[in-house]
Amino acid sequence: MIRPKILVIEDEPQMLTNLLTVLRAERFAALGAADGFIGLELARTERPDVILCDITMPGLDGFGVLERLRTQAETARVPFIFLTARGEHSDVRLGMNLGADDYLIKPVRIDDLLAAVNARLTRLAQEAAVTGPANPPEALPATSAELVPLGLTGREADVLFWLIRSKSNAEIGGLLQITPATVKKHVEHVFEKLGAENRTAATLIGLERWRKLR
Repeated sequence: MIRPKILVIEDEPQMLTNLLTVLRAERFAALGAADGFIGLELARTERPDVILCDITMPGLDGFGVLERLRTQAETARVPFIFLTARGEHSDVRLGMNLGADDYLIKPVRIDDLLAAVNARLTRLAQEAAVTGPANPPEALPATSAELVPLGLTGREADVLFWLIRSKSNAEIGGLLQITPATVKKHVEHVFEKLGAENRTAATLIGLERWRKLR
């Protein structure tokens, strides 16, 4: 059985050791990188299934790591989870806009860490079942502004951007600093404008139309 490969990029030695120990105890093939530049090289050569990355690091911080990974075809779609003590909304929003798949705040519970990793692995398995292992998923919009030409307002584009990334109404509300009830209203408007009946349909229709505009 092939074990999922998890790359951890963390400059604090004890934290890196602890994370690798936890992941290996769960039967993952865990790799460690002590800074962003080493992490980039390992991501390109080892092709991990999921990347966990700190933000505040000397030389190249986590935002820089993610930005560079997303510009390279071989690493553009690797699930990326920030693991950091920086929990300000502006930091979370920046990380997600760069294409992060999740954002965990230190100190993080082991159960939450493993749940985030397993959620990304489940998503990968589902995508592979649809596209086949030899056909990686197509690109996603990098910013919500790219979705406005679909006939959406800026806020509706923000909401669709996160729907595409499988975020719940509560999660979208946290990212956009609006209530889940307000998110629900925007979701309904997105459905109406795209002619979609549910979240899956809105995602598929939105991506199809976005790709035609590229």
